[in-house]
Amino acid sequence: MADKLFVIGIGGTGMRCLESFVHLCAIGMFDNQEINVLTLDTDATNGNLERVRKLIGLYSDIKSGATKDGGTPNHNTFFSAKLNLYGFNTDYNSTSRSTYRNISRLTEGESSKQNKMLSDLFLDNNSVQEFNLAHGYRAQTHLGSHLMYHGIIEAARNLAAGGDVSSAERDLDEFIQKISKAGEEARVFIFGSVFGGTGASSIPVIPTALSDAMKVRSQGKSPLDVTKVKFGSTLLTEYFSFKKPDQAEMSTKANSVIADSSFFPLNSQAALQFYQGDPTVQNVYKRLYHVGWPLESKSMDKNNPNKTITGGATQKNPCHFVELVCACAAFDFFNADNLKAEGKAEYLFRTGEFENGAFNFKASDLVGNQKNIDERLIDKLGAFLSLAHITLTKNEAGFGNKGFAGLRKQLEQNNVDSYSTVTDKELDQLDEYMRLFGYNFDSSNNFQSGWIYQVRESLQPGNFIFANAAFSKSIKDLKDLDVGKLYEDENYHWEKGGVFSDTYQTFVKSLTKLSLDDGAHLVNHTKEKFIAHLHDGIMASQSNR
Repeated sequence: MADKLFVIGIGGTGMRCLESFVHLCAIGMFDNQEINVLTLDTDATNGNLERVRKLIGLYSDIKSGATKDGGTPNHNTFFSAKLNLYGFNTDYNSTSRSTYRNISRLTEGESSKQNKMLSDLFLDNNSVQEFNLAHGYRAQTHLGSHLMYHGIIEAARNLAAGGDVSSAERDLDEFIQKISKAGEEARVFIFGSVFGGTGASSIPVIPTALSDAMKVRSQGKSPLDVTKVKFGSTLLTEYFSFKKPDQAEMSTKANSVIADSSFFPLNSQAALQFYQGDPTVQNVYKRLYHVGWPLESKSMDKNNPNKTITGGATQKNPCHFVELVCACAAFDFFNADNLKAEGKAEYLFRTGEFENGAFNFKASDLVGNQKNIDERLIDKLGAFLSLAHITLTKNEAGFGNKGFAGLRKQLEQNNVDSYSTVTDKELDQLDEYMRLFGYNFDSSNNFQSGWIYQVRESLQPGNFIFANAAFSKSIKDLKDLDVGKLYEDENYHWEKGGVFSDTYQTFVKSLTKLSLDDGAHLVNHTKEKFIAHLHDGIMASQSNR
C-alpha cells in the first residue's frame, strides 16, 4: 500500500516553500496523490501565510466538482493531486498571552520566585521576556521551541477537555489524527528555515510535540510512535536579507527584539551543529535536506526599503529559487524507495553548475535523473508554462481578459463543444491561478510578477531550463511570444505546422483531433476533462519535437 503524504509549512519561509510545492502539484508532479497540508505559524495575519492559503484554496476550487470538496486525485494531467488544507496558529493575540512573561505567569503561584529565576537564567529579562510574540520568535529559537511545543500541547489539552475549541485547534487535531491513523505508512515533510525564528524553533520539536499531543488528546489510548512515522525536512540556511533595525524601531518593549539578518549565517551554522548533535533529531528524522544559497543574500524589502518587517500582513516576500529546491526535496522524499527504517538521519544535497558568478541549473540538479524524472519535470513545468502563456498572453488573461473562456471559444469554433457546461466562474478561477503562477498587468499597465517569474528573477543572471524570452515583461514581446519555443534548449521546441503557421495555431488545431481517455486520467467531471484535454494537447505538441 502506498504511503500517506503529509506536508507542514512553518513560518514565513516555510509558507513560500509550500507555495512552490503547490505549483509542483499544479503542473502534475504528484500524480494521483492525496496530500494533507498543515500551515503552522505564530502570526495569523502573516502575508506569506495568507498568500499560500489563498493559493491552496484556489487550487482546491479548481479541483472541486459540484460537491466543492477539493475534488479527487487524477492521473497524468494538471492539478492531479488532491490537497487537504489545515491551519494552526499559536494564540498570542490577547494581552495575557502577548509576551513570554504574560503567557508563563511568572509572578503567580507558590513557585513564582523559582520560575522567575529560572527564566532569567535563559531568557533576557528586559527584552526576550517582553517582546510581542505575535510576529514570531525573532531568531530566539530557545524560546520558540519551548513555546511552540507548549502551544501544540495546550491545544491537545483543550480538545481533550471537550469544551469550546477554536477552528485552528480542530484543524490541528484532525491533521494529527490522520498521521496517527496512517502510522508506519505516514510520510511527513516539513518546510522551514534554520536561520530565523518560527521554522528554526519548530523543526526540532514538531515530531515530539505531535506525539505528545496525541497522547494527551487520547488520554494515552492512541499513542503516536514517531519512530515509525517517516519524517523529513529541509535545513534551509540563509538566502535573503532585510534592513537592519535601527534604535527607533527597537525603542518599545514590544519590538525590543527584532531579527537581524546580518546574524543569519551565524544562526545557520549554530543550527546545523545542533541538528548534527541532537539525538531526537537524528533518531526521528529519516532524511534532512541541506539547502543553501552561496550567492550574496538579496534584500526582501523592495516594497518597504526603510522599514524592518517582522511579520503581519505586510510580510509578503517574493518567491526564490531555493524554495523550489525545497519543494523538489519534498518530491524526492515522497518518492524515495529506500528510506531507512532505523538509524541516524541521512543528510542529502545536490548542487548545480556554477560559473562566472551565476548558476546554470539542470532539472536533474533538483530531482535527479533516475527513471527519467528530470525529463518529467522539464515536460510538466514546460507544459504548464506554455499553458500560462496561451491563456495570459495569447488569450490575454494577463491583461484582464478571459483567457480560458477565449480558448474554449476557439475550440467551439473548431467543432469541439464538449465543455460548454464549464461555468464562467470556473474558467475565471483557472485564469486567476495562471496569473498567480505567471504574471499580470494591473490597471495602470504595470507588470506584476507571479511565482515562476519571481523564481526566475531570484536566479539571475543564472539560467534554468527556459530561455530569457519566456520571461519577457514587455507587452509587445509577450504578444509576439511563440508558446512552443520557451525552452533554452532548441531540441525541446515544438514543431510548426507549416511555413506560415505558428505553434499556437497548430496546438489549437491539434486539440480538435484528440480523443480523451477519461479512465486513464481518472477524471470525474467536465472541468477536469477540459483541463486534461488541454494537458494532452500540449504534451502532444511537445512530443512532436
